[in-house]
Amino acid sequence: MGDPVGLALVLAFDASASVNPREFGLILGGTAEAFRAPEVVSALPPDGMAAAATFWSGRGAQEVAVEWRTIRTPDDAAAFADAIENAPRTIPAGATALGEALRHAMELLARVPFTPARAVIDIAGDGRSNAGILPAPVRDAAAAVGIGINGLAILDEEPDLLDHYTGEVITGPQAFAMPVASYDDFAVAMRRKLVREIARHAIPYVPA
Repeated sequence: MGDPVGLALVLAFDASASVNPREFGLILGGTAEAFRAPEVVSALPPDGMAAAATFWSGRGAQEVAVEWRTIRTPDDAAAFADAIENAPRTIPAGATALGEALRHAMELLARVPFTPARAVIDIAGDGRSNAGILPAPVRDAAAAVGIGINGLAILDEEPDLLDHYTGEVITGPQAFAMPVASYDDFAVAMRRKLVREIARHAIPYVPA
């Protein structure tokens, strides 16, 4: 393990067939906008944070879009924002394999090159899991090693998606799922989520 950081965060973005190119652009652009926001930078823990991003869709379709990097300064946050905004979408636009997305994010956390005080997966998507392994057993495995899971449930396809995220996906003593009414609201929701997520104190991460 490398230098200590206050938080290791995996951002896992839905790239399935239900997310068209415009919508995917709003996800990436909204996330980049959030990381450039002064209130997000102000919320950084004293040791900074480590962040990585992944895209996911159907069974076996996950990829790391932005590798681990530290965010301690406004310049670091801006560089991460640029990397997110310019990451190419190259995986097949298939089904919605939420469980496999979570497992992929856990594997990414297992090789974080820093020593995090907390570890969190943030999963954002617009549909229930409909392929691959179920999310609940993976959620439970994450909880067992102190990984928190939060969610952004985009409601334009499934208005009751928040219930699925709350019941089957999120975990941790301070876990939360936030509704996003439409893709046009994604930037605001991501900014609010990051401030809430970065500033929170949760159970410590126990690498397995």
